[in-house]
Amino acid sequence: MNSQSPITRRVSRKIYVGSVPIGGDAPITVQSMTNTNTLDVDATVAQINKIADAGGDIVRVSVPDMDCAEAFGEIKKRVSVPLVTDIHFDYRIALRVAELGADCLRINPGNIGREDRVKAVVESARDHGIPIRIGVNAGSLEKDLQKKYGEPTPAALVESAMRHIDYLDRLDFHDFKVSLKASDVFMAVEAYRLIADKIEQPLHLGITEAGGLRSGTVKSSVGLGMLLMEGIGDTLRISLAADPVEEIKVGFDILKSLKLRSRGINFIACPSCSRQNFDVISTMNALEERLEDVMTPIDVAVIGCVVNGPGEAKEVDLGLTGGSPNNLVYIDGKPASKLRNDHLVDDLERLIREKAAAKEAARDQLIISDGR
Repeated sequence: MNSQSPITRRVSRKIYVGSVPIGGDAPITVQSMTNTNTLDVDATVAQINKIADAGGDIVRVSVPDMDCAEAFGEIKKRVSVPLVTDIHFDYRIALRVAELGADCLRINPGNIGREDRVKAVVESARDHGIPIRIGVNAGSLEKDLQKKYGEPTPAALVESAMRHIDYLDRLDFHDFKVSLKASDVFMAVEAYRLIADKIEQPLHLGITEAGGLRSGTVKSSVGLGMLLMEGIGDTLRISLAADPVEEIKVGFDILKSLKLRSRGINFIACPSCSRQNFDVISTMNALEERLEDVMTPIDVAVIGCVVNGPGEAKEVDLGLTGGSPNNLVYIDGKPASKLRNDHLVDDLERLIREKAAAKEAARDQLIISDGR
């Protein structure tokens, strides 16, 4: 399949969260946030590792008090993925986690307090060589902006962000990213569009408090999809009332659908109908569950009949089309083998893993050849 995306991304400044680049020509990163008690170091470390194993590039950890800040220091020692610390109200917590190895400080200017406190956080970030994320949220705008606009609006979100961006500019601090989150899709999208033309820094996308797994996925896909199609966005989080691992899966699926990231299996599957020669739905459910560990970019088509099956199968790395008495497998666009229904999932899983391994071997060989 054509792996090139037609999207032209907005030009932005590149910053680093740990070793992970954000903005510039870097891939759009996917992140999530722990929902364990930060004081429970073992549980938080375990969840961070699960998020990382699912493909999370960055993980955010809430640090609501000084006890949690000290726990964060222990957590940081035990994980390899970059960690963003989520700070509200008490600027002294930001100063402490910077000392303990935070890779990025997320602050909400609307509740962090006076400018001298923000300045102290900025100077600490500069001293430790870490970026800041300015996180503006429709639910916690400054009181004067609430009074001025009457209610949260895109313009209010942008004004909140710009007053703090201007302050960072005066302090000659430019390694920051910005988020303008709202639970309303239209408000969030318009706010990001407005600020995209005003600053050069990378933008962190998200529809905050989007909802449960299904409704939140739909809302996030609509909002973030519009922005990403316009080239806006350098990192994202899908905010779901669900397991954080699901946020990573949805985020990558959005990016894969727009050809902005390639990671894991890209399944093309028919919705099934009475023409199907095998149970497409149960087959897909089984394959998605079994093959979650495959991270090699590979396109796989699973089509239940011969109407659209051959056409789809010829355009992917591996394709299955329903047939009678046996189903036909295509590899790299050519008929390769036939599979019976009684062991279909097992045989198909084996073939997909073999193809993924072959692609990895070819990629490794290319790297070795280029290195010479």
